[in-house]
Amino acid sequence: MKNNVVIYTDGACKGNPGEGGWGAVIEFEESTKKLYGYENNTTNNRMEITAAINAIKSLKIKSNVVIHTDSKYLMNGINDWINNWKNNNWKTSTKKDVKNVDLWKAIDDLSSEHTIKWNWVKGHSGNPGNEMADDLANLAILKKSEKLE
Repeated sequence: MKNNVVIYTDGACKGNPGEGGWGAVIEFEESTKKLYGYENNTTNNRMEITAAINAIKSLKIKSNVVIHTDSKYLMNGINDWINNWKNNNWKTSTKKDVKNVDLWKAIDDLSSEHTIKWNWVKGHSGNPGNEMADDLANLAILKKSEKLE
């Protein structure tokens, strides 16, 4: 499989919960696609996962993907916690319901369609892809809209 894709995702929230936005930058060969979306009453963590979900959904063919995120919650959830959650019927180690379970199930299903490597990047540290994803997430809040281009 040659389809190598690089994705940068970010979420933003004005208030937590509050108005939220997500942004994603998808780089494939010589092209770049930018996506963003808005939710009225949400949390920062939901926006982080939603950004990754929408970026993965935008892929038309099975791909080798590297996703860069500045969310430790997303990184830990997808790399460390999700298998235990699934084995425990979507309960945490303290037997509580997993927060954002709808999104975790969605990203788990979508991730199985591709080969994905997750990479954490420090937010607001000058990484161009991360900065662009952050700008898109904030633009979504400003415009209160969704755009897929």
